[in-house]
Amino acid sequence: MSGQDEVVHIGGYTAQSGGRGSGIVAARRDPTSGALTPLGTVAVTASPSFLARHPTQPVLYAVNELTDGEISAWRVGSEGALAPLGSRSTGGAEPCHLAVLPDGGHLLAANYGSGSVAVFPLDAQGVPGERTDLVVHEGHGPDPDRQDHAHAHMVSPGSGRGPIFAVDLGTDSVYRYDLDDATGRLVPRAPRIRTTAGTGPRHLARHPDGRRCFLVGELDASVTAYELTDDGALHQHGRVEASERSGHVQPSEVAVSPDGRFLYVGNRGVGTVAVFALAGDLPELVAEVDTGGEWPRHFALIGAHLYVADERADMVRVFRRDADTGVPEAVGEPVPVPSPTCVLP
Repeated sequence: MSGQDEVVHIGGYTAQSGGRGSGIVAARRDPTSGALTPLGTVAVTASPSFLARHPTQPVLYAVNELTDGEISAWRVGSEGALAPLGSRSTGGAEPCHLAVLPDGGHLLAANYGSGSVAVFPLDAQGVPGERTDLVVHEGHGPDPDRQDHAHAHMVSPGSGRGPIFAVDLGTDSVYRYDLDDATGRLVPRAPRIRTTAGTGPRHLARHPDGRRCFLVGELDASVTAYELTDDGALHQHGRVEASERSGHVQPSEVAVSPDGRFLYVGNRGVGTVAVFALAGDLPELVAEVDTGGEWPRHFALIGAHLYVADERADMVRVFRRDADTGVPEAVGEPVPVPSPTCVLP
């Protein structure tokens, strides 16, 4: 592997969740062409559906999205090799997201199935210790099938002293927490932010300016723009449609480009990535690009490229992003990966 190449890790679903993968896959990335060369499965583990890295240590974390949820940790070696550091119970069902706090001291995981958020301390080497907290959300939304009870879908730590956001699809809410470093416990900030009923909020993207946030609604196919105030509140600016396509649209991932000019939204069902300009008060759609599959579950912006994981098409698609227009264009052939659900730079 040349000094210029990088390794990305790809998570996915295994047979335990009806998927076709075997664990975490590593791939070599050419930063110039964007090409991915799969290096094979580097960790055999059950349904590692979302991945995260430690900010300073060579450690990778995954949720194991199972009925008895777990988080697992590995030390990253050459060629993306993973050496296990241990697993911990999340205290809930189907964890689907996790994040490391910016100081590297704690890991948080969202239990989708049981609507709870788990906290784990990390030692100096990034190894997770016993769970220090488990906060359970209460409530439901108007959709009887998807919102019968709470479904925590994402944890988003703020930089500095900003609050931690926990996005809950089942209760149409974004909960706000502070972490007590000494005890490892979450301290709620009242009140929680309530979305329009039936939104089904899934993922939230923060703008590099630290002031703006964008929330995708999985159930109503919306993007809601917020301003984050100094006191950690979210003020809604307005909502736009996540897609202009007809048919069932189920947004998945959302991200802001590093330069802050564009917002990207993955749309399952119609198989697109929508590109929005962020020059005005509300995101403005500039393009909607076909991904070549129907179920873009996750994507990652890495350098000049966009990597889209299509869970049902068993592939990762590579796009080159035009720096001026923000619009991605597919390059090369799709990279075969079974049941991919997360691409981690």
